[in-house]
Order: sequence, then structure tokens, then C-alpha cells
Amino acid sequence: MPKLKSHKGAQKRFRTTATGKVKRGHSHARHILTKKTAKRKRFLDVDVLVSESDENRIKQMLPYGRS
Repeated sequence: MPKLKSHKGAQKRFRTTATGKVKRGHSHARHILTKKTAKRKRFLDVDVLVSESDENRIKQMLPYGRS
């Protein structure tokens, strides 16, 4: 069987944890930061897990995972 191609957009946005869950970053953390509070910017910096309903679709786009 030929090798599968990873979805490059998903590859840049998602990482898998050691247990196989998928992590993502937050949006709205790159520019126009002056009007955002320090607390809000701090929480936007923290990665979170992808919801379970989206996890299978992301794993299909990344057949070999991403470390």
C-alpha cells in the first residue's frame, strides 16, 4: 500500500500527546493584543485538548501523528 499524505494544515495546528489525545492552541493570540487583558492573553497561551467529537477527524488527517 502507498504511504498516506498528512494534511499540512492540520499538521501545523495540532499535536498528539503521549496518550494519543490531540492538543490545539487558541486563536486570537497573535495580534491586536493591546485591548486584551493580561489574564485573557495568559489563558490564550495555554494549549487545550480537542473535543472528542473532532478528534477522530483530526487523527484521520494525521495518519502518522505529530510529536
